[in-house]
Amino acid sequence: MNLASISYVVGALFLVTGGSMIFPVICSIIYGEDDLFALSVSAVILIMLGIPLRWFFRKNDELSIKDGIFIAVFSWVIISGLSTLPYLIHGSIPSFTDAFFEMMSGYTTTGATILTDIESLPHGLLFWRSQTHLLGGMGFLTLTIIFLPHGMGGLRIFRAESSPGQVITRDKFIARNKDAMIWLWSIYLGLNIVQTLLLAAGGMELFDALCTAFGTVSTSGYSPKNLSIGYYNNSYFDWITILFMFLGGMTFVLFFRLLKGDIKELLVNTELRWYIVLLLLFCGATTISLWLNGTYPDFPSALRFGTFQIVSLLTTTGYTTADYELWPQSAQMFLYAVCFVGACAGSTTSGIKIVHYTVICKYMYAAIKKIFIQPMAVVTIRLNRKPVDRAVIDLALCYFIVNIFLVLLGGCVMTVSDNMNYTTAMSSVIAALMNIGPGFDGVGPSQNYGFISDFGKWFLAWNMLVGRLEMFSALVILLPAFWKK
Repeated sequence: MNLASISYVVGALFLVTGGSMIFPVICSIIYGEDDLFALSVSAVILIMLGIPLRWFFRKNDELSIKDGIFIAVFSWVIISGLSTLPYLIHGSIPSFTDAFFEMMSGYTTTGATILTDIESLPHGLLFWRSQTHLLGGMGFLTLTIIFLPHGMGGLRIFRAESSPGQVITRDKFIARNKDAMIWLWSIYLGLNIVQTLLLAAGGMELFDALCTAFGTVSTSGYSPKNLSIGYYNNSYFDWITILFMFLGGMTFVLFFRLLKGDIKELLVNTELRWYIVLLLLFCGATTISLWLNGTYPDFPSALRFGTFQIVSLLTTTGYTTADYELWPQSAQMFLYAVCFVGACAGSTTSGIKIVHYTVICKYMYAAIKKIFIQPMAVVTIRLNRKPVDRAVIDLALCYFIVNIFLVLLGGCVMTVSDNMNYTTAMSSVIAALMNIGPGFDGVGPSQNYGFISDFGKWFLAWNMLVGRLEMFSALVILLPAFWKK
């Protein structure tokens, strides 16, 4: 591995993260609270770590795919560790394990928390907590790529951090990867700004609007309120959040195409059609269940609360407006099911992703047709009106199987390590691996992860990273062959 180039990239990452702390610092100054020292010192430490790495390793070579994977995995761990400094110095989260869990949850857009009283944190620390969503939503490595020299191999870092589904759909912006990242972040920040303005226009405080937008477009779920979005009990805020959770779950290449006036790309996108249909089916089924069981007094209320929770969990956002564990069993089953879906590849969401289900369903249909109906037929699987290679089908099947295996294995580990019931154990792993946040039973919407043992928190934090890096990059480093020359 090229340690000099790796050090240069890590230095850039430290500078980007440390520099971004200026916004929580400003927030602390505005509110005049006691977190200014902790945030300022943390920012200085990160910047002082980044400057020598950038200076002494200026002469760098192109990164290999192994270098990209190494950076993608360990930079998330290192940055999550260093990002705990404001909480440790301030004392609001004195345990490093708890602080690391909170930061890994933030960067990986999981939204699981160990905090019992979120609103007791100073505004600067609350803003930093939500800002980890903003940085992690697009992947902070993609932001770092903007500051790397052309030709250094930023594409390899991007591939190590991106979804296998993007290999299937072959989605890309433009030829130059650095310019693509600029477009990507411009669209992403634009969505955050628009949602913030819409929420503020509806009467939400600017601070809350910013934090809510950070957690929505990044499909993450940290809220500055203990009751999440349910705190506001406002239908306008709910529907605005639903809209931007949906947009955060779309492939960002489509936004780029729309800005270029290419409507055709939107119409032929197979995954987008499946995304919309699945949302309509699950939202409709959940709404009807809530309405028929009298959970809400009228149909519009059932539609509002049912749609919000389905969109929130399917896009792996994790915001809540109600304690859905008080809902009818049928509605809870629909929510449990969408936890295994995820939205579109190339979006800010995690999870298995709709494109994998699309390929697998088309493959099963083709296999059944060939075996039982037309044995001599040559059946082609298509996405976006283009044929799909056999290797891509194998990738989709492998990705699905690995996810299910990790959920089952993780559930067993959590049951043994924390002596918890199997529903809580399974749900905690699903919520961590799929980067959802809230789950069911012991980790439901009215609960948190504070009761879990230190081992359990580290194990779930690792699952968050595995899920955010879409499995393979985080798992391949466990193979001895990866470390061989």
